[in-house]
Amino acid sequence: MSKRSSVPPASQAAPSDDPVAQASAAVDLRAMPRVLPRLVRLALKYRWRCALAAGAALGAAVFSLITPRLLGQAVDEVFRLLAADPGGDEVQSALLSAALLIVGTCTLRGIFTGLQGYLGESIAQRVGYDLRLAFFDKLQQLGFRFHDRNHSGDLIARGMLDLEGVRGFIESAVLRVLALALLLSVGAWRVLQADLLLGALSLSFVPFVVVRAARMGYVLRQTWTRLQQLMSDLTLSMEENLQGMRVVRAFAARKHELARFDRVADAALRVSDHRFTVRMRSMSLMTLAYHVAMGLVLGVGGWRIAGGTLTVGMLTELLVFMAVLQQPVRQVGMIVNASARATSAGGRLFEVLDARDDVADAPEARDLQPGAGVLRFERVDFAYRPGGRKALSDVSFEVRAGERLGIVGPPGSGKSTLVNLVARFYDPDAGRITLDGQDLRTVTLASLRRAVRLVQQESFLFDASVRDNVAYAEPGVADDAVHAAAGVAQIHAHVAGLPEGYATRVGERGVSLSGGQRQRLSIARGLIPRPALIVLDDATAAIDASTERQVHEALRGALRGITTLIVAHRLGALRDADRIIVLDAGRIVEEGSHAALLARGGRYAALWRLQCEGERDGGGAAGHARPQPEEVAP
Repeated sequence: MSKRSSVPPASQAAPSDDPVAQASAAVDLRAMPRVLPRLVRLALKYRWRCALAAGAALGAAVFSLITPRLLGQAVDEVFRLLAADPGGDEVQSALLSAALLIVGTCTLRGIFTGLQGYLGESIAQRVGYDLRLAFFDKLQQLGFRFHDRNHSGDLIARGMLDLEGVRGFIESAVLRVLALALLLSVGAWRVLQADLLLGALSLSFVPFVVVRAARMGYVLRQTWTRLQQLMSDLTLSMEENLQGMRVVRAFAARKHELARFDRVADAALRVSDHRFTVRMRSMSLMTLAYHVAMGLVLGVGGWRIAGGTLTVGMLTELLVFMAVLQQPVRQVGMIVNASARATSAGGRLFEVLDARDDVADAPEARDLQPGAGVLRFERVDFAYRPGGRKALSDVSFEVRAGERLGIVGPPGSGKSTLVNLVARFYDPDAGRITLDGQDLRTVTLASLRRAVRLVQQESFLFDASVRDNVAYAEPGVADDAVHAAAGVAQIHAHVAGLPEGYATRVGERGVSLSGGQRQRLSIARGLIPRPALIVLDDATAAIDASTERQVHEALRGALRGITTLIVAHRLGALRDADRIIVLDAGRIVEEGSHAALLARGGRYAALWRLQCEGERDGGGAAGHARPQPEEVAP
């Protein structure tokens, strides 16, 4: 139901079952300078939005720095006026002017802060949109080798949860870093210039915050990486259960599946708790350092005022400046957390986006030139893993234009591998495959897939109408062509009898249809548009014997002149093939017509006798079950 995970499940990931211990795995320190600048470059594609957002962040920082200055000057001015004329009206006028200036400054700061937040969210959403499309497009391009190694649950988690982590970094971290850098740099210059000792004390908490934030970022990287792996496992578990719900119910395995899901969910919860604890502990220490620094400034500043070497306005400016820094300092934790998550999430996304496609268009690839449909295998070798057992070894044969070639062999003989190579889901390790004299590796995949139709035993249908599924390769095809294809597949009468006819939705994965009905719709889909070569990979295995004969008779007429490969376990489907090849352990061991192979008395004849005996005995033989009547769709 799913592919093997590249990340072991939580219960098997490490000798220890403690997720916190598992979260302490080594972190690639080179990932952050490699991933985060790349994310920033993605945001910089939107130049005008970034420029406006940066301007808004700078504006908010500037007006944040003006406020302490205005307050300090107002306090000194009031004290001066009170000393000169305690009962004068100038004091009230000065206070009113200062209040209006401060209100105006805070209003402008609020406007710029809101604009910064809006533009930051806008840029983050667009970067998320770009990454989402690029990720989905890359998954469509990557070959079957990649998908064999990576389970779909992990890929879904990367494309959804990890992408949100990246988007949050653009929104929460980038612009806040810019504003915080300006506050610290300009503010530090101002307070150090005004009073070196008090300025140094007001900034004394900054080195501690930097060191603590770096430590927190390292630990958060560990926990985010582990948490994302666990979320991938949770996604896989949920996906498997939704797809295999009937199996779970049939074997009354609900409690077992719930316990398995709970183990991973509990591990994810514990890692989340650990992440939250680390973050809160660090934030508390940072806040404590900030308040200690403020206490030092207040104490030393009061002593200096008493000695007449410092004005009350200057001390007010320092304290307000520190108060202005309080929120950005609190946001350091958010910035570090967002950066740590984005490093892990972005790294996982870029692993997929940067993955090499082992089956791709060559730089000089050209469209497949239409021809008669002559297929040739020339000494083809193939193994699914480098150095592994060969699935095909030294396979050579030719299928002439319009010929019907049958392919048969025991399980594991290489039949499906051969089919996958024809559609170029994989490339051979040695030898070559040509269609009308053109090496498949030299033509574009799009043109090859238009010319070659593959109808597989596992019939996947989309949750769409019957018509949309049949006309999937050519949505604009006329209804008559759709009906004709369905007629060849012996499914037209059933569809026409449905309440909504061809507009009837088939449900997720065609759940509203029986297995045989899904296979017949899949056969109809393979006939539109008319291919140069069609491969029927055990495409009638779920159809009852009577309907199967009707389908093959109709296909003979519909596919006249089209080169056809028929892979079948039920040998009766191959009786009318022009030629049959018998595979065993990846090699061609026999070749000839049905009659010639029976006369030879070899492997094919033995398989034929086993199947005939199995049918007479009312059971299966050699792994080939007697065909059962097709079930009725609900």
